[in-house]
Amino acid sequence: MNQTFLREAIRLSLKKMEAGEGGPFGAVIVRDGQIVGRGWNKVTSTNDPTAHAEIVAIRDACRRLGTFSLAGCEIYTSCEPCPMCFAAIYWSRLERIYYAATCEDATAVGFEDAPFFHQFTLPPDRRSIQMSQDLRQEACEAFAAWQRKVDRVVY
Repeated sequence: MNQTFLREAIRLSLKKMEAGEGGPFGAVIVRDGQIVGRGWNKVTSTNDPTAHAEIVAIRDACRRLGTFSLAGCEIYTSCEPCPMCFAAIYWSRLERIYYAATCEDATAVGFEDAPFFHQFTLPPDRRSIQMSQDLRQEACEAFAAWQRKVDRVVY
């Protein structure tokens, strides 16, 4: 672990929080020892609940690198990623996560990470947001069309 990169994520979390841009979260994405993406929490300043530090850093790195795959990169984040960010890290193909504070630390100061983690362990019919399914066959037709598409870009 390179503590310099982790300290940069923590520095971003504090600096941008004090500037009123959002909560105390920061992240950097590194490839070959160089920062290729930076992010900090922008939820309240952009009215975007998905603008977590990790998501912002992923978007920045992908834009800078001109790719949707961050294979070969690592993420350093000031706090253990929430379920949304954790999933985005997998989707972006980041290879390693380094973090400082824990989910429990975030929960202790009022962030709701722990209950969200718990929701994923429940079957769909027991989750706090009601889920309903319909039109499965119609939706699967789009999947079949995707499989037939010769020029599809797999991700």
